[in-house]
Formats: sequence, C-alpha cells, structure tokens
Amino acid sequence: MNEDIRIHSWSCSYYLDTSKQWVSGRLTLTPVAIKFTADKTGELLVNFHLSSIGEIKKESSNLIFSSLTILEKNTKHWFSSLQPNRNVVFNILEHFWREQLLSSQGAGAEAAALQSTKGKELIGLLTGSQKQLEDTAKVLHYQGEQFDNIMRGLNKIEGDMDVADRLLTELESPSLWSFSSKLWKALLEIKPKETATVSDSKNQEEIVIRIPVIITHRTDSNVKPGKLTLFASGLEISDCNSQVIHRFESKDVDDIRVHTPYEISVRQRFIGKPDTSYRLLSAKMPEAIPILEMQFSKKIQFLEDALGFVGAQKSPQVDLGTSVWQAATGLLGGVVQPGSPVGGREGMDNDQVQLQKQEKISQEEAKELKQILKKLKGLALETEAELERQDEALDSITTSVDRATLNIDKQNRRIKKLT
Repeated sequence: MNEDIRIHSWSCSYYLDTSKQWVSGRLTLTPVAIKFTADKTGELLVNFHLSSIGEIKKESSNLIFSSLTILEKNTKHWFSSLQPNRNVVFNILEHFWREQLLSSQGAGAEAAALQSTKGKELIGLLTGSQKQLEDTAKVLHYQGEQFDNIMRGLNKIEGDMDVADRLLTELESPSLWSFSSKLWKALLEIKPKETATVSDSKNQEEIVIRIPVIITHRTDSNVKPGKLTLFASGLEISDCNSQVIHRFESKDVDDIRVHTPYEISVRQRFIGKPDTSYRLLSAKMPEAIPILEMQFSKKIQFLEDALGFVGAQKSPQVDLGTSVWQAATGLLGGVVQPGSPVGGREGMDNDQVQLQKQEKISQEEAKELKQILKKLKGLALETEAELERQDEALDSITTSVDRATLNIDKQNRRIKKLT
C-alpha cells in the first residue's frame, strides 16, 4: 500500500514555537504519518511517523481554545481552528494511531522494516493472501447454501405442480363434470400446510470479518467510533458497545463507493424519503474491501483515489482459485533455500516452487513458506471446485425455473377452462 496516500486533510492552525505565532495551513493524515503544510509558503512544518506519537489530547487554556495536542517523542505540537471540528479530527487521528500501535507495523515499524528479511516479507504477503482466500471461501460457502435452498424450493414447487396437475386432470374428467364446480371450490378453500420452519440462520451466521471503523451518518459533521461486521448475507454497523446501528442485507445495498483504500460509503436508496447512507473510515479497510468487492461486484465503485487499489481484484471469478495459487507461487520466483540445488531436490513435485539462487532465506522461513503455499493450494482448489459446482447449480436452477414457468402458464389455461 502506498504510504504517501492521503487518508484525510483538514484546515487548521499550527503553533510554530520558533516564531511564537500561529500559522494557517492543512493537517494531513497518511497511513503511517502526520504532516502539516503552511498555506502561504507551502513549507512542510510537521512530518512525523504515527508510531512516534506518545499521546493525542484535546486541550484548551485561557489563550488557546478547542485545541488538539500531539506529543511526538519530546515535542508537543498544538493545532487549533480545526475544520469541521476538533472532535472529528481527534477521533480519526486516534483511530489510526491506535491501529498503528496494535498492528505488526506498530512502534518502531520503520526500524523493523529495515531489518526485515526477504523471507519474512514473503511470509507476510502469503499469510495475507491466505486470510483473504479463507474469507472468500466463507462467502462462496454461504452462496452455495443459498443455491441449495433455491434448488430445494424449486423441487418442492415441482412436486406441488405435479399434484396440481393430477387434480386438474381429475376435474377435467367427464365423470366429475356434474359436481366439478363444488369440488373445485372445495379445493380452493384448502389451506396449504405450513411445512417450512423458521430459519435462525442470522443468529448462527458466521462472521467473515470485523474491523474497527469511524462512522459518519449521511452528511453529519460528527463522527463516532464503531465496528463494521461483514457477513456472507450482508453487513452490519455497530457502535463501540456492539449495539447495532444499522444492518444492510445484501439486497438492501444499492451502491458502495470506495473513496480511498481506507474509506468507503454504503447507501440504500428510497423513494420519497432520505437515503440511508453511512461513510466508514478504517485503518483495516484494505482487508475488508476485497470481500466487499466479491459480495457486491455489481454495486461497488472505485473512485479516482482508490483506482490503484483494484489491481489484481479484477480477475474473473471463475479463475479465482487458479489465479490465487499462481500469484502465491510466483512470489517465490527469486528466493533460494540454502543448500538446495537449482532444479529442486528429490521428492519435490511439480506444483512446488523452484527456489533459485538470487536471494537467500533461512531453512525455517523456507519451511514455513512451503506450509503456507500448501494451505493456499488446498484453499484454491476447494474454491475452484465450489465455483464449478455453483455454475452447475445455476444452470439447473435456470432450467427448473423455465420448466416451472411453462407449467404454470399451461395450468393457468386449464384453470380458465374449468372456471
């Protein structure tokens, strides 16, 4: 992810201690740093890493009102006249600061990055790919269950239509003409038996991913921290106390806009009343966007600042399993296991990566990479098989619906003759 991308920018004033005066400019938040640029000169007066922050506070005094202070190492930075207001800026900055500290790239991230080996980088990349593929498999599993439910429903409809066809045949029989109208009336008054049981799937539904977010409702200037939970059937927005603010079923979502890799908006349109819209900002949003893109492929829109994030997400869904496996193995093209001859060692099958002598990794890292790749291959094959099964199920559903439509039209014509 590009560390220079601008997550948010606010108009404000910064207290320049060297000249003892306030300077107007813009406070900018990136994924890893905070910057302040003066309006008049364009000079970058503040630029420090999020991991170097010791404290973020809302402060005021007799001379400084509604100010925000950031303690960076031994330096205290003062910001005032924050737009739209101090609370909005505080909540967003605190969220990204805390997530930076909690993440694997927390305090001392810059120094750790310099010391990280190629093997560790690859392990991190493949672990992230494995997590995304596991989330994708959960969504596909739910979709498969939905297809199975549809097929069961269609089978029941076909059974009911067979019964209706036999009854219509009996009603059309000459021996029943004398009292067919009474029999028909009696049949119409029979109430269908309720065989379906109420599903408690929502309560038992598995969470695909849950991330902390900063929530803005419609165009309100106030923001508040909360959580975004993605299920296979939709998404749920809740506050910090896990109280549900709003749940969107998949069919309720009209569009999802990806403003940046860290910010999205979800909207449901209504006629004659305001739309239901939420804007969500999170340091963890890059983990959720691939899942959203799969669930809402026809409803999601990447705006200009987020176009670079699409990348590999645009491969056809039918090639998902194969493409993920190829991408995973391709990451190891230039890595070598110490003591391993070029061309592989005895017992290595064709699906394993051929380690080449360009950069060296440890025996432990190579072993861990192979284990992750093995899991990735298994997940990819399972995903590909599930996609093929769903394609077949979709063909069966289409055929059943066409057949049911023809039968319904035929029975409607027969009913008109009887009435």
